[in-house]
Amino acid sequence: MYTLYFLPDACSLATQVVLRELGQEVNLIHKQQVSDFSRINPVGTVPVLHDPDNGQTLREGAAIMIHLLEKHPNPMFPHNDADARLQAIRNIMFANATMHPAYSRLFFASSAIHYADARQAFFASAADAINALWQVVENQLQEQPFLGGEQPSAADIMLSVYSRWGAAFPVNIQIGEKTSAMIDRVLAMDSFKQALKAEQQAADALRQ
Repeated sequence: MYTLYFLPDACSLATQVVLRELGQEVNLIHKQQVSDFSRINPVGTVPVLHDPDNGQTLREGAAIMIHLLEKHPNPMFPHNDADARLQAIRNIMFANATMHPAYSRLFFASSAIHYADARQAFFASAADAINALWQVVENQLQEQPFLGGEQPSAADIMLSVYSRWGAAFPVNIQIGEKTSAMIDRVLAMDSFKQALKAEQQAADALRQ
């Protein structure tokens, strides 16, 4: 059984959804349960995944995602089509290394900028950058329901997790019609609903 260190609604949620899509059992450990999390991950971020098959503890969301998709044959990650495989990796990296940092600017502004006017200006600038990235996604979805084609991909799951973050900030995030439809399909997946429920149960257990 895999062990996944997580925070509720963080990018670790995407890892858990993908594990469930792959039919893998997962034990969730809330980051706050660990007295010295830096021993597990020196940079202090989630997800962190322990793979029982090789004994390794893996860090960095994109690396974890690609490891899982390569290890477990699945329709989310082409294994026999080099071009489609490269596109899947590009999509994962776009989500992890481009869209995720854009949203991270909102969290930074909320915690680090104390003057309201300056903070709101930073929020607006960050939202503009995020909206431009969502337009890139919208353009890619003009001829297909998911970034991976007819099937939801890991990148679709990652982007759907990130899309939930904007509601916590006073910003106007604009997501196109086709992208919104893609996100709705991902959020309706049983694996996504199960992952949210498991996170909530783990968080409730921590508070008891």
